[in-house]
Amino acid sequence: MQAAALLHLLQLASPSLPIGAYSYSQGLEAALENGFVKDAVTARAWLVDSLHDVVTRFEAPIYWRLLHAFADRNADAVNDWTERFIAARDTSEFRAETIQMGYSLGKLIGELQIADASLLALLQSQTEIPLPTAMACAAIALDVPPEAALHGMLFSWAENQVLVCVKSVPLGQVAGQRLLLSLIPELELAARAAMSCADEDLSNWSPGLSLLSMQHEIQYSRLYRS
Repeated sequence: MQAAALLHLLQLASPSLPIGAYSYSQGLEAALENGFVKDAVTARAWLVDSLHDVVTRFEAPIYWRLLHAFADRNADAVNDWTERFIAARDTSEFRAETIQMGYSLGKLIGELQIADASLLALLQSQTEIPLPTAMACAAIALDVPPEAALHGMLFSWAENQVLVCVKSVPLGQVAGQRLLLSLIPELELAARAAMSCADEDLSNWSPGLSLLSMQHEIQYSRLYRS
């Protein structure tokens, strides 16, 4: 990968990207409240299961498809996968999360003027912009190779989840970095699975996580918005 593309990927995957990712836990806070996650061992088990049972089977493969759809300027494919992703958000928190961050990143793409007219038109033609759609547009606009962009998306997800664990389990900073380092082989495996996932194998079936998200909506005390 060219140096400029690598640097662009680092910026896109950075936790300092102003889209509000730090304010969401994607169900992890509810798992903490219910005692499913309580130490480094259970935190890693939760993250590995979430990665392979949820992200790898649906979010990452759709992001992979959106990357190619934007690269090809294929409006029908962008529309189709965007609509499918939004429709699959099965709780109000999960839907609000992806729409809020997608809107923020879409706005940032426009303000930074990184996308050409055709890419920007594709993005802005969407009625609502979920995060994977905005991320795919940004990655293609910045000339980040799709495979690298997919790895960056997965690492960004893992880093945000580990930060939740550091703050809320709580884990120490060293324990958090040890946890993140141990996830690297799992992220590589997830990327390979996402790239080879057939359309008929896509699935967001995760009833336990959906129930935790619903519980989180009425959780009395919470730090995160999901």
